[in-house]
Amino acid sequence: MTETLDIQITKTTHSRLQETDFDNLPFGKIFSDHMFVADYADGEWKNFQVIPYGEIGLSPAISALHYGQAFFEGIKAYKHADGKVVIFRPDKNAERFNKSAERLCMPTLPEDIFLQSLAAVVDIDRDWVPTQDNHALYIRPFMFATDPFLGVQPSATYKYMVLTCPVGPYFSKTLRVKIETNFTRAAEGGMGFAKAAGNYASSMLPGKTAVDEGFDQLIWTDARDHAYIEEMGAANAMFVLDGKLVTPSTQSTILKGVTRDTVIKLAQEWGVPVEERRVSVAEIVEGAKNGKLTDAFGAGTAATIAPVGSISYNGEEYFLIDPKEREFSQKVLKTLNDIKYGVIPDTHGWNFPVGE
Repeated sequence: MTETLDIQITKTTHSRLQETDFDNLPFGKIFSDHMFVADYADGEWKNFQVIPYGEIGLSPAISALHYGQAFFEGIKAYKHADGKVVIFRPDKNAERFNKSAERLCMPTLPEDIFLQSLAAVVDIDRDWVPTQDNHALYIRPFMFATDPFLGVQPSATYKYMVLTCPVGPYFSKTLRVKIETNFTRAAEGGMGFAKAAGNYASSMLPGKTAVDEGFDQLIWTDARDHAYIEEMGAANAMFVLDGKLVTPSTQSTILKGVTRDTVIKLAQEWGVPVEERRVSVAEIVEGAKNGKLTDAFGAGTAATIAPVGSISYNGEEYFLIDPKEREFSQKVLKTLNDIKYGVIPDTHGWNFPVGE
């Protein structure tokens, strides 16, 4: 039996809920009333608290700021028509959270602590979970090193926190993407599979360059030859090529996405052939040229299912069919939403109920 955490709860004296415009929710900029905080010291997790959202005091010498021991996860909670609140597949995020911790030489967090921390902060702020279509409460668990020491070695102390944000759609349009052939997101043997803060810092310049050129996202390629597709800037890359769902196999350079895993499981149940393998740039470009590439989309917690409208490579832009005419991604998106929002039964046990 999982032991119930002793969580100290301090409620805010001034809720910002009534001041929040739920019809205008820019992604990741509006935070709910509370946050979860815990500390790691002397080899154990302790000081479990839900406290009002706000600033925290930190030494300017903490090792996270100087040596990059910091990573995060992204999860969403949804509200059903009957008021029930669920978190979608948090056990998979708990698993990936600890993979990131191990790679960054940081302490792992027991799954029961992870799940109970999410449930505690979501439950106390359940009124912050939006009720509109395609809206959710985004959950950001993260960990960072807190030793005030200027030395290149693992910290002995850490802080774990959970923030939540009511959000609308991450992307509001069909994406125009560019296959990146110069910059590199991750190299073999590195930490591309982890949600390390540094991975995102290194992607910002090439991402901004792409936006300046009129693109919405990059498709990253392998560091050695830029000949193989890896992932998109904000999601895993998935394609329907010649009637098969094709996606790069996860390895040291590619994030093991929860939405990616969900899409693959649904495709397999529907009898759609699935190939997880190395995906060459050449075959995607050729498929766009000859019409065998009938669907392309990003799959991620924030992005959900983000349709790709065109793919650019070496100055040439290849346009795909209208996303509304794509059978697979439309079916996946509807099915995912119906499960998350409780429209159809959750036969997979993916929805984690809060407050029950």
